[in-house]
Amino acid sequence: MPVSRLLAVAVVPLLVATLVGLAVLWPDGEPLGRSGSLGAPAQLVDATVVIDRRMPCQGVPERVANACHLTTLRITGGPDAGTERTLEMFEGPGQPPLERGDKVVLGRTSDVGGVEYYFADFQRRTPLLWLTVLFAVVVVAVGRWRGLAALAGVVVSFGVLVGFVLPAVLEGRSPLGVAIVGSAAMMFVLLYLAHGVNHQTTTALLGTLVSLVVTGVLAAVFVSAGRLISVGTEETAFLQVSAAQVNLEGLLLGSIIIGSLGVLNDVTVTQASAVWALRAADPRAGPAALYRSAMRIGRDHIASTVDTLVLAYAGASLPLLLLFTLASRPLGDVVTGQLVAQELVRTMVGGIGLAASVPVTTGLAALVASRERPADLAEPE
Repeated sequence: MPVSRLLAVAVVPLLVATLVGLAVLWPDGEPLGRSGSLGAPAQLVDATVVIDRRMPCQGVPERVANACHLTTLRITGGPDAGTERTLEMFEGPGQPPLERGDKVVLGRTSDVGGVEYYFADFQRRTPLLWLTVLFAVVVVAVGRWRGLAALAGVVVSFGVLVGFVLPAVLEGRSPLGVAIVGSAAMMFVLLYLAHGVNHQTTTALLGTLVSLVVTGVLAAVFVSAGRLISVGTEETAFLQVSAAQVNLEGLLLGSIIIGSLGVLNDVTVTQASAVWALRAADPRAGPAALYRSAMRIGRDHIASTVDTLVLAYAGASLPLLLLFTLASRPLGDVVTGQLVAQELVRTMVGGIGLAASVPVTTGLAALVASRERPADLAEPE
């Protein structure tokens, strides 16, 4: 049977299953618990600091008596644009010091007593816009058309997350099922958009989807065995109050799958690319020789990628680890506690999925590439 037909037999049922999953799980109404459960939406307006003066605080200990500020701001957005307001602010962790010329965002509340303003955040639209432009320029300059396709894939990924994954979970759909279907949909679009419709991309896609299944099964087993649920943070506390229909255990499973997706994509594409490059260098190489050579690359890749995964989770949990250190908790208690244990499960389950993706993808790629004609092995620009 030709290679194209074999790959189609493997991929088409997965594509059909993904489309059916999207149809079944697609959100069809207003997410439960959204309206008013977290209060009225805050009105935010832009402002610029005109004057900031340090002043003594009233009714506080002497050692912090000079930690208050009288700040005059010019409102540049909203119904009071063009006017000035003066705010009294206490300098502390939730209120960074302001300087003249700072662009800030103020919260605006109104009731029978009048209109009140409070500091909400800094304006970041301009630097983020420039960073986005720089990011796009560098990616396209280096990656050319593939870089442009990768940027389009990023837009599609956010579209799937915002348009499907989040609304479906808020409607009470299974977070695990939504994460698997959403991840598969993203992979179909991302890989074919960035790397083209060819045997190499299809092989990487198959390796990614198989590894996602392995990751999902392991996550379900060990999250259940460890009695882990995604609790202990402000976000999940708000979800329990405002969206009780969301399955928190399933939410943790879904986050593990989606969190592993990007690294899985990197590993499988790299392995498939390595196999095709080896076959192009030695057109006489058979499946076994290609597998052995590519696995040498894969082992190095896995070693560095697992380290990357561990460090990424450790960096995200650094404030939590610092708090445990300050509390002088025994290491055994820290590691087996809910918050750290769920990060360990994320890391190790994701690491197993990554490790499994290398031999799976390399084996598939070696079988497919060895059956390709030498003329078909050249990588497109």
